[in-house]
Amino acid sequence: MIVKDLEFVKFITKTKVQAQVKALAEMINADYQSKAPVFLPILNGSFMFASDLMKQIDVPNKISFVKVSSYSGTASTGQLKTLVGLELSLFNQDVIIVEDIVDTGLTLQKIVNELKELGTRSVEVVALLRKPPAREKKMDVKYVGFDIENDFVLGYGLDYDGHGRNLTDIYRMKPTNSENPAL
Repeated sequence: MIVKDLEFVKFITKTKVQAQVKALAEMINADYQSKAPVFLPILNGSFMFASDLMKQIDVPNKISFVKVSSYSGTASTGQLKTLVGLELSLFNQDVIIVEDIVDTGLTLQKIVNELKELGTRSVEVVALLRKPPAREKKMDVKYVGFDIENDFVLGYGLDYDGHGRNLTDIYRMKPTNSENPAL
């Protein structure tokens, strides 16, 4: 499939994505039985993941959104820009950040630090995807859907310059060889 000027191949099927979202929701439901967490999806990329996840959360909860950006094209710029802030007090709250992908960990670390400064009781992260740089930095992501390599991916909310978010499967930029079939 061609998106803008790049070729992508199917990487993780929608069936596997949905099964993993269900498994993540079950873990969160078990861990938060006696709590009422505040879910904090990071826009824009996590909107599909957050929507599907929240449909399976059965503990009392609240949800608020934050929009941040550190990407331009296919690479992280290293410059974090907070675009939309919180409108909900998080003091003494259990917060679960909902992230589509943890790449370098820069965005996530900044958000976690800001939330801790607001006096949250706890901060955990649920991420659909996690890349090697975040694993190497030992970013504390309690709930991970898939650990992937350092491929550029799109679909299921992830984009390439705004394109491809609506795809239900996850695609990666076509590799130079025929290794690494779809998950």
